[in-house]
Amino acid sequence: MQTDTYRHKGMRRALVKLLRDKNIRDERVLAAIDAVPRHFFFEKAFVEQAYQDKAFPIGEGQTISQPYTVAFQTELLDVKPTDKVLEIGTGSGYQCAVLLQLTPYVYTIEYNRALYDKARLFFKKYGLHPHTFHGDGSEGLPQHAPYHKIIVTAGAPGVPKSLMRQLHVGGALVIPVGDEKSQKMVRITRVEENEFTKEEFSSFKFVPLLGKSGWDTGM
Repeated sequence: MQTDTYRHKGMRRALVKLLRDKNIRDERVLAAIDAVPRHFFFEKAFVEQAYQDKAFPIGEGQTISQPYTVAFQTELLDVKPTDKVLEIGTGSGYQCAVLLQLTPYVYTIEYNRALYDKARLFFKKYGLHPHTFHGDGSEGLPQHAPYHKIIVTAGAPGVPKSLMRQLHVGGALVIPVGDEKSQKMVRITRVEENEFTKEEFSSFKFVPLLGKSGWDTGM
């Protein structure tokens, strides 16, 4: 089990300052980034990379997202303390750990079995308590819907209708949409039962969303 030293905390403060300089303005999001020891998600040999504003490979063809990307998506999500949040793509568990600083009601689903098993062990080891699931996150998690917020941490070819249907009225879905090279960050808000608004933001590059409503079919 890794420890969180003064040196790590200092590196995290420097990362938060960098994110603030990059125009992340939500102090709750910055405090959440500051609270989560990102180096816990890295092998000890790579601790220096943990607080750089870069994505990093975690195996299985996946990455731990760049801190700016995590902060940007989380800020768009505008999570309230009582919000029930669904995360599509547990990955390393870092984004989930950040969300748990903002609300205890986090549901997270991972398509890749090896990553799912690893993340579950990680959460248990460090005393984190999200609701974890293995399955096709491109279809959401209808058995626990509706959600106040849904965040997708992989690039989708379009906005899955199934995810839109799982939002509370007033709820928001943040998802990167595009081709496999580049995606626009999109926020969908369910303003009425059958009425949605769409906003587009900056371009990013995510690993592809897998599953029925993603880039492949069949588990």
